[in-house]
Amino acid sequence: MIWTTTPWTIPGNRAISYSRSIDYGLYEVTDAPPDNWAKVGDRLVLADALAENIKAAARIEGWNRLADVKGEMLRYSMVAHPLRGSGYDFDVPLLAGEHVTEDTGTGFVHTAPGHGVEDFEVWTENERLLRERKIDTKIPFTVDEAGFFTKDAPGFEGKRVVDDKGKFGDANFAVIAALTEAGALVARARYKHDYPHSWRSKKPVIFRATPQWFIAMDKPVDAAESLRTRALKAIDDTRWVPPQGENRITGMIETRPDWVVSRQRAWGVPITVFRHKETGEVIPRKGFAGSTELIERIFSAFRAEGADAWFKPGAKRRFLAGLVDNPDEWDKVDDILDVWFDSGSTHAFVLEKRPDLKWPASLYLEGSDQHRGWFQSSLLESCGTRCRAPYDAVVTHGFVVDEDGRKMSKSLGNVVAPQDVIRQSGAEILRLWAMSSDYAEDLRIGPDIIKANVESYRKLRNTLRFLLGNLAHYRPSLAVPYAEMPELERYMLSRLTELGAAVRAGYRDYDFKRAFHALLNFCVNDLSAFYFDIRKDALYCDPYDSVTRRAALTVLDLVFEALTAWLAPMLCFTMEEAWLNRFPGDRGSVHLRQFPTVPAEWRNEALAEKWRKVRQVRRAVTGALEIERKEGRIGSSLEAAPKVYVADTELRAALSGVNLAEIAITSGARLLLGDGPESAFRLDDVKGVAVVFERARGTKCARSWKILEEVGTDPEFPELSLRDAEAVRQFDVRRAAAE
Repeated sequence: MIWTTTPWTIPGNRAISYSRSIDYGLYEVTDAPPDNWAKVGDRLVLADALAENIKAAARIEGWNRLADVKGEMLRYSMVAHPLRGSGYDFDVPLLAGEHVTEDTGTGFVHTAPGHGVEDFEVWTENERLLRERKIDTKIPFTVDEAGFFTKDAPGFEGKRVVDDKGKFGDANFAVIAALTEAGALVARARYKHDYPHSWRSKKPVIFRATPQWFIAMDKPVDAAESLRTRALKAIDDTRWVPPQGENRITGMIETRPDWVVSRQRAWGVPITVFRHKETGEVIPRKGFAGSTELIERIFSAFRAEGADAWFKPGAKRRFLAGLVDNPDEWDKVDDILDVWFDSGSTHAFVLEKRPDLKWPASLYLEGSDQHRGWFQSSLLESCGTRCRAPYDAVVTHGFVVDEDGRKMSKSLGNVVAPQDVIRQSGAEILRLWAMSSDYAEDLRIGPDIIKANVESYRKLRNTLRFLLGNLAHYRPSLAVPYAEMPELERYMLSRLTELGAAVRAGYRDYDFKRAFHALLNFCVNDLSAFYFDIRKDALYCDPYDSVTRRAALTVLDLVFEALTAWLAPMLCFTMEEAWLNRFPGDRGSVHLRQFPTVPAEWRNEALAEKWRKVRQVRRAVTGALEIERKEGRIGSSLEAAPKVYVADTELRAALSGVNLAEIAITSGARLLLGDGPESAFRLDDVKGVAVVFERARGTKCARSWKILEEVGTDPEFPELSLRDAEAVRQFDVRRAAAE
């Protein structure tokens, strides 16, 4: 007894699968209703564990278990097809199968190798045994591509399993009727079948075996290597970003079966071969005298008319005329190449044909699903024809999801369209989002994430605006040599060297997120919140010939040159805008520049460590002043002249030679030794520093707004500090000279 939920596959039955681990018995029916399909005297072989279920389903009222049925008895048994006498006059073998269980059914599985993966595997695994038993191992093609029964299903030809709209046809009913008439049916019932469905059309999918064209994975390509071996070596020679991509494609190549390169569709690039109807011989091929001429004819026709030349009426005679005795003995193969073979060949007809490109490609970039798609087909095609991968490196990325990590769907209303982001915020925001995301995982995007990127972009743009504003009148003649720069400028150039190394490493490793965040943090924390904040006073108020002012301008010039180059691949329009704003036309496009080389001698670890400690103390001071500002006791930090107690000897040593008031942006500051009073302000993560707020004493300078006791001591400029008075005098002299 067998049980099936797909009666339409019975014409394709060629075996019955059983399990060596299931206990079977022989049962004789002793009592059944007169109109029952299972008659008194019938003897049935079935799994003992399922006997009672079968007895109820078949309306059998009584039976006797006559004997055990052992696996060795089944192994050599042959049965008749249930439709024997109607064109199915062949023996059906029993085959052991691991997929057979005693959960449902009868313990025996109807096996149609043309309609199921497990059925196909059991059949092909036993081909040697089948041939020994004189059984034809050819798999019948009982259902065609349109869902109709073929001539390999005698008595059912023309019946349809599934129609163009995904509806099931009359095949099931026809087979059930034939089984009933043959007396081969014991029971039937309605069953809701969970068919697999096409993700695109949402229609049910049926399985059917078809003849296809394969490229062997393990047959030697040459005397030494198979395609699989060659591909695995090429994977090892390729750089994979992120690294787990290598493990993924390696596993796929190690376990993949032979490569199916044919499809049966109405469009595509044809497989341009002919097959002899009787012998199966294929041309063109090695050993066929007319192969060269046949290939040339096909090539010329395709070049003149396109691939459709293959499908035009009379194409067979056109190509074979004079090359074979009788073209009618040959079938023109109308199968097309798998589209993955088409895309996998792009390296040949793009990289090798265009003089501005090179082969192999420096990089292939696509989503992580392409390890089984484009990356793999390109690898196999190239390894088979050129003995290596068509790429030096492969970068894979995840897929775009919403802010909560859910797949985007119109029904959920969570789709973020690129054009909408561009319309609302600009294309640069979309680029910045892509560069700042961890593309190795799925990329999240949504209103809040876009908003955060808009804010990051604003900070970068403000940094560039500050640079452009201060460099508007900069001339190379103002540059200060590195050795003559103040310590703060040399520290900033050391930081620029660190940044350059991090950015280059990020780009080299395709770790754009690391490069972007290094640049953003430098602009926000090192420049805007620290260096710009400190040097605004010198840039705006120092005398024209001030070394500090000129050194700051020199650093700003170097920073501008570096930032615009390093950010250009990420924010291409913004960096071009900034570059041309400063150099309108005379230095070309920012995108024609190389990354600047930052001198290695600027890197100063001791100086960097010293200023790391200085910045710690500065944080403690600004923290204390922020409390005073929130309480409304001051409006500006220039109203303060704090006392800073430093007990830590290393921090005190780092502050040696540093103008603490300049660094803290106060009008004055006193550095004192000791722990400071209990009421002093302290930060938990800055040990040994205490700050006591005091107001600055003196008069407010009308130019720099510093509160100093020296304001009013210059008789020519009684409202200015001495530094500001000298700056104005120089300005007046230069203006007079210009006039």
